[in-house]
Amino acid sequence: MHPIFVKADKRAVPIFFVTAANFGKATRDLGTREHAFIKTAGFEPTAGRHVLVPNEAGKLACVLFDLEETNEPVKDLFRPGALVNVLPPGTYRFANKPHDARLGALAFALGSYQFTRYRNAQSRDVRLVLPDGVDGEDLTRIAEASTLARDLINTPSNDMGPTDLEAAGRGLAKRHGAKVQVTSGNKLAKEFPLVAAVGAGSERAPRLIDIIWGKTSDPKITLVGKGVCFDTGGLDIKPDTGMLNMKKDMGGAATAYALGHMIMARKLRIRLRIIVPAVENSISGTSFRPRDVYKSRKGISVEIGNTDAEGRLILADALALASEDKPAVIVDFATLTGAARVALGPDVPPFFTDDDALAAEFTRHGTAEADPVWRLPLWRPYEQMLESKVADLNNVGAGGQGGAITAALFLRRFVDVASWLHLDIFAWTPSAKPGRPEGAEMQSARALYAMLCARYS
Repeated sequence: MHPIFVKADKRAVPIFFVTAANFGKATRDLGTREHAFIKTAGFEPTAGRHVLVPNEAGKLACVLFDLEETNEPVKDLFRPGALVNVLPPGTYRFANKPHDARLGALAFALGSYQFTRYRNAQSRDVRLVLPDGVDGEDLTRIAEASTLARDLINTPSNDMGPTDLEAAGRGLAKRHGAKVQVTSGNKLAKEFPLVAAVGAGSERAPRLIDIIWGKTSDPKITLVGKGVCFDTGGLDIKPDTGMLNMKKDMGGAATAYALGHMIMARKLRIRLRIIVPAVENSISGTSFRPRDVYKSRKGISVEIGNTDAEGRLILADALALASEDKPAVIVDFATLTGAARVALGPDVPPFFTDDDALAAEFTRHGTAEADPVWRLPLWRPYEQMLESKVADLNNVGAGGQGGAITAALFLRRFVDVASWLHLDIFAWTPSAKPGRPEGAEMQSARALYAMLCARYS
């Protein structure tokens, strides 16, 4: 069980969730002294505000925390997670139901996350009694997965190179009894030439990590995660501002590992495969160059229009491998394009698929889990933007428009299954939100986990 959760505690301090509409009903059992304090404190229900109410002995009697009105069309179901950072040490319970008790409790756990690898952080020592009917074991699986992803993404590149990403995959596989195969060196250059090309400029050798778990008779689900441990842009070098946060360019790999942990810990009836091409896109005399041409694992030749569009190259070889054993679904996660951020901002990852039923199912679970996603089109007329005069494809679209779509269309050429889902994630929270501390973030994995649980539990 996650350390923030406890099953029962008679001394737990009640948290009353209030709105302007339910204020009187929610606080009717409080005493005259408590009501007087609330009035004196000037507390007025406004979403996100709170007040700590003392008892006669000066100890904490209860907490009031304001939510959006029930009839408001947009509600932050994670808002209770903001309390973790403002409550004094102690054990608390939900005295009445927030908009969603399960997600409110999960937000408590996710909001308590701290990245402590390089400095000590003061423990908040806040505990929450699990609300009635909430599965604490499942929330723990989700919180563990989030911590795994956040820790990997937050780790700077000097401690998170391809070898370290491999070690993380091996650790995950060992924990769950999965098998691991790693391809590197000359074999990588032969079998996954695009992965080898992107990683050729770094002293830290590229590799492809392949994890398999589950019974061969179960439905095959394959996850592919972009594992660019740092991206300089290559010879088409990024500006300093563009390079500053490129330690998170392996966020797709971290997300694939995190979802894999949830699936394996839940023991879903799935034959799971996780494929991570792990590279560092560096600059040296051996770096791949603009206008180079490489033949991919699938046999499609690719002209390099820009070395800073490296993620789609390593994913192309990985998706070709993923397609070879014909899984029921392939999902890839990648911090792929700035165009996706321009279109939808940092909080809402776009996804692409030709499977309308899968798109509807995924979107529905994303909404229910407060893990938002938004479908963008695989607009076929834009395929002409990827034409090359010397190869089958260029790795970037001509003209620079529709960048997220042309990247997805590029990847689509390497996929040979009907149900494929491509997620262009940001993997980062620029400023803290309830349940989401500033820094690394696991995006879209909770929605996919809910969908897979519904299918395969």
